Amino acid sequence: MAQINPSMLSADFSRLAEEARAVEGADWLHIDVMDNHFVPNLTLGLPVVESLSRATETPLDCHLMIEDPDRWAPAYVEAGAGSVTFHVEAAAAPVRLARDIRAKGAKASMALRPATPVEPYEDLLPELDMLLIMTVEPGFGGQAFLDIMLPKIRRARRIIDRHGLQLALQVDGGVSAATIERCAEAGADVFVAGSAVYGADDPAAAVRSLRAQAEKAAAAKGAV
Repeated sequence: MAQINPSMLSADFSRLAEEARAVEGADWLHIDVMDNHFVPNLTLGLPVVESLSRATETPLDCHLMIEDPDRWAPAYVEAGAGSVTFHVEAAAAPVRLARDIRAKGAKASMALRPATPVEPYEDLLPELDMLLIMTVEPGFGGQAFLDIMLPKIRRARRIIDRHGLQLALQVDGGVSAATIERCAEAGADVFVAGSAVYGADDPAAAVRSLRAQAEKAAAAKGAV
């Protein structure tokens, strides 16, 4: 089943609790944490994550676009995140970090920037619950989807299936009604959508519509 994770980066930061409630039918809330070092932007941090975890029943998926995630990622579990994503480009010891996140009771996810290939990390995938393929350069919302990432998504799906892993494959960046079907056909099953959800008149309806599109595309692929 396709999962839709609205990105709070596109929400109104002055009304985050209300914005979280506006998409209560979503599977997770995607929280982009940026430190203005790993990426050139500064967003939400631990205090906001802790407050949001108390304000919504929807679980939080924290995407850490920060330096030194080995040090900081476990604290996001303690702050209430149900899933924590670190960038392999920033992690000093990704296997140990994934195990630390899982040991604290959250799902462990690893993100790859557009230029980072999947194949060198194939042996690491059993340590994870989810793999995130960035379909834009991380740092800012509202960017256009990079179609050149579709072959990478397909390769990641083949690797996951070849090893028989129960590993979610997430895409983040430019996901919308115009692009989600291509992502689903390529093998993604978790979709981060920011402006496509929070830019809609009815964010909850946008979540349902995107999920239906993704599931229809995935089903059509399976029927071929």
